[in-house]
Amino acid sequence: MRIIAGEHRGRRFMAPKKLETRPTTDFAKEGLFNVLSHRFYFQDLNVLDLFAGIGSISLEFISRGTQEVTSVEHNSTCTKFIAETAHSLEIENIHIIKSDVYKFLETNLAQRHFNLIFADPPFSMEDEDYQNLIELIFDNQWIDEKGVFILEHSKKRTFEAHPKFQEEKKYSNIKFSFFK
Repeated sequence: MRIIAGEHRGRRFMAPKKLETRPTTDFAKEGLFNVLSHRFYFQDLNVLDLFAGIGSISLEFISRGTQEVTSVEHNSTCTKFIAETAHSLEIENIHIIKSDVYKFLETNLAQRHFNLIFADPPFSMEDEDYQNLIELIFDNQWIDEKGVFILEHSKKRTFEAHPKFQEEKKYSNIKFSFFK
């Protein structure tokens, strides 16, 4: 894993072996963050990273100066890796939550709102699970009224028919769908 830009630019980390994760490629991550840098001031963002994996996206946001990142991941080896990496970089504005993403999203009792939500679920997920993810985010008001939800998925899927869909960006075999 490599942090592309910002305060921790160029830092590389070796993720634990045998993890069932698919980190976002540097090519796709760089493309996504180029788009985001033209739309947002990172310093103003409060980010929720779902299916955080080894924390590549979370750490990239923090390196670029976001206020705070909340990373949700069910795999304890991944959450431990994110915590150790954040500690080694002396990062304090990350909250790591070990939880099933769907259980986490089912209720928003604290009425937390995020400016940007990013999700990178397994590409093998069923269509109903993708739809459920989108609905939980919007129905339970996890995103603020001007916020954006970005879903990373295989180029084989499309969400253009969803009423909250805005646009998609494609980078090789990966698509990022934007919802508002």
